[in-house]
Amino acid sequence: MSIRTSQEELELSTLAQDACFSSRSRGRQYQSKACSIRTVFQHDRDRILHSKTFRRLKYKTQVFLSPEGDHYRTRLTHTLEVSQVARTISRALRLNEDLTEAIALGHDLGHTPFGHAGERVLNELVPGGFHHVRQSLRVVEVLEKNGKGLNLTYEVRDGILKHSKGQGGLLTPGPESRASTLEGQVVRLADIIAYVSHDLDDAIRGQVINASQIPKAISDVVGLRHSCRIDRMVRDLIAASADRGGRQICLSAQMDEAIRNLRSWLFENVYQAECVQAEFDKASYLLRELFVYFLANEETFLRYGGKRLGDDSLEISVADFIAGMTDRFALALYQELFLPRPWKIL
Repeated sequence: MSIRTSQEELELSTLAQDACFSSRSRGRQYQSKACSIRTVFQHDRDRILHSKTFRRLKYKTQVFLSPEGDHYRTRLTHTLEVSQVARTISRALRLNEDLTEAIALGHDLGHTPFGHAGERVLNELVPGGFHHVRQSLRVVEVLEKNGKGLNLTYEVRDGILKHSKGQGGLLTPGPESRASTLEGQVVRLADIIAYVSHDLDDAIRGQVINASQIPKAISDVVGLRHSCRIDRMVRDLIAASADRGGRQICLSAQMDEAIRNLRSWLFENVYQAECVQAEFDKASYLLRELFVYFLANEETFLRYGGKRLGDDSLEISVADFIAGMTDRFALALYQELFLPRPWKIL
């Protein structure tokens, strides 16, 4: 018996009956040899963790553009916080932690530089629109490994595709937008639990707001300190889900309302704050200029690292290239292409 097989049997005997078992996965995009040590979900987690796209998250904006302070979140630290929150919830509910972690680590791989400002620009410019959720799936299915993709399991790809909430309800009633596994549904809520709390924490640190401005009706439910907020929201989700026999991932009505109100308050007072929006406007202009320039100069696009895959249009290829950039790469490339350089006398 291989180590992987023994781990699969351990899952069958210890996880909740509605958990997703590695041995019952719906499989990968294309057949490949199974690892003798790792389950399929552990293997997926490692493929994501060791990908180039994952490493680039370190230099992508979460809320504050290229922050100089060492303690502000980036897209990478956000991803790690989502992973930890999701794993805590999954372990408490006896779900598959490895599947949960794989989905969490891969959920934002398709995010653009400069956060949602970059996403809005590409959505305006790309035929058919652009959304980081679809792009995250495209990264793992197509773009990684020079067009081969990561060949992940159906369950991980499904969880990545259905993790985003936008500004609608926290929970989705329809199966078309709800992850097919409880683990995927955990990541969906862990994502918002992480970002409403840490974005608020960073906004206070950056003096965009102060804690006293948070409406009391919200802070009384979720708490004032970052650690308190995470603790209360996670405990509420675990308790509410357990009350439903662990077959539905949910929050209490009171916590659900408080989180939705906090998210709305953040949009108005942080994400759309003048000092934050002003920098995003500049970033939007920069990315728009790069997009238009590369459409008119394909040779330059290819010379700086862009690629054409299969039958993709140039617009799609340029969008892939720009979406994969880090903040600092986009800034350096813009300077290289559009700003004059001092003449050096040899």
